[in-house]
Amino acid sequence: MRRYILSLLLAVITIPTIAQKHKAPAPMFRDPITDGAADPVVFWNDVEKCWWMLYTQRRANQETGDVAYCYGNPIGIAQSDDNGASWYYRGTLDLKIDRGHNTFWAPEIVYDKGVYHLFVAYIKGVRNQWGGRARLVHFTSKNLWDWKYRGLVDIGSENAIDITIFKKPDGTWRAWYKDETAGSHTFYSDSRDLFHWSKGQQAIGGVACEGPKVFQFKDYYWMITDEWHGFRLYRSSDLSNWERQGILLGEASSRPQDRPQGAHGDVVVIGDKAYVFYFTHPGRDSHLHSPLSNIGNQAYELRRSVIQCGELVFKDGTLECNHEAGFDFYLPNMNNKINKKNK
Repeated sequence: MRRYILSLLLAVITIPTIAQKHKAPAPMFRDPITDGAADPVVFWNDVEKCWWMLYTQRRANQETGDVAYCYGNPIGIAQSDDNGASWYYRGTLDLKIDRGHNTFWAPEIVYDKGVYHLFVAYIKGVRNQWGGRARLVHFTSKNLWDWKYRGLVDIGSENAIDITIFKKPDGTWRAWYKDETAGSHTFYSDSRDLFHWSKGQQAIGGVACEGPKVFQFKDYYWMITDEWHGFRLYRSSDLSNWERQGILLGEASSRPQDRPQGAHGDVVVIGDKAYVFYFTHPGRDSHLHSPLSNIGNQAYELRRSVIQCGELVFKDGTLECNHEAGFDFYLPNMNNKINKKNK
């Protein structure tokens, strides 16, 4: 009888442990070298069997004129060995196109037939003010460290950034991106092989935006775009016609450094869970509030950025975002056959 009672007590004690939620770290990641992590893309690294985050490594802790800290950036690497509970810095991607100090923004990763494809915006050189011709470029690798340059992504635009790519039901690929030559609207282009692309066409008009991200969740296709006051949400049944929804991450949460709004992110879908990864400028009153000092620099507190994470919840035919502390966050070990980048 005593053994029976003891067994029952042990079972009761262990139930809360089994059901315990996994708390997302906040911030999710803070770059230990430049303190300027932005524009994340998160995926399972099937070579090293861990989760990776690639991001724009802004030079936030360097005193430079105006927005120069947003130029001259490599693509940073963060890794998680414990299902997203913690992340650490691995270095930067070695991407070579032109000689000199150049700029890379907003990576996108696609895994197809044993090869990783990296699509990223590229600008020659480093600038103090916003400008320069941004081109989308393509690299491939089998191990995520050694990258071969495959050339420009020929979509018919001379100034395009922030690409997202999704595999359509017919096996072809569709890319969406910000076309800065067309009012900073979202355009799309199609490809059969990830190397040759159709001329871009407008996908969504209206207000200017950047950072489109497309994913499938709860029997719909979804797109988020960064309107600089949170994410605009769109819903689609066919990847062509998009219904405008509300704003996600337009307000701060109570978590550390999760303010003022979410910006340029990625979405990882795992079963019935969808997580949005985004960056914030925690020292700003609003995302675009970054006045210059009397010598033409932004203050360090206004420059620095961190990566955060929230859960997307399907409710009443649309998505809401829970980015308070109460959601269950867990990135399981997986392989690229079920990785969301291979859908």
